Amino acid sequence: MKDKCLALLNSRGVEMDDLIEIVMLLQEQYIDGLDKEEIRTDIYEILDKREVYHSIFTGIAIDVATEQKSLFDKELMGIIRHDEGLYGVDEVLAYGICNLYGSIALTNFGYVDKTKPGIIGILNDDPEHCHTFLDDIVGAIVASAASKLAHTHIRKEELI
Repeated sequence: MKDKCLALLNSRGVEMDDLIEIVMLLQEQYIDGLDKEEIRTDIYEILDKREVYHSIFTGIAIDVATEQKSLFDKELMGIIRHDEGLYGVDEVLAYGICNLYGSIALTNFGYVDKTKPGIIGILNDDPEHCHTFLDDIVGAIVASAASKLAHTHIRKEELI
């Protein structure tokens, strides 16, 4: 499923290197010698979880349906298309991913949702496409990878 997730993310303009770049940003000040291949492996493991790929498929399906104006309700399409501030369903879907990786993932998600680094900002500001769910999903993936790294490296330090 991770390959299917990556293909779907790629079709919406998100590359693995985009994800790695944000994880690096989140963790480089905490982990010496941060390894991009370790991050890549962690992201693959995250994408292989059922709850994660279901969230990715669902969020992108809603974004695409909104773009194609095929949702059943015109008002809802407008709310999603304009990513209205009080519409929080996109964040709630992303929390489901973060909840698999603990409080560090949730706090990192809050940070990237607010600051919109890298591809998250590009998705958020894209006037041509609807990425209301995708920008939060990407934020949840990178926040979860940062959490996974943090927990792994804390355990390694405790063993030394």
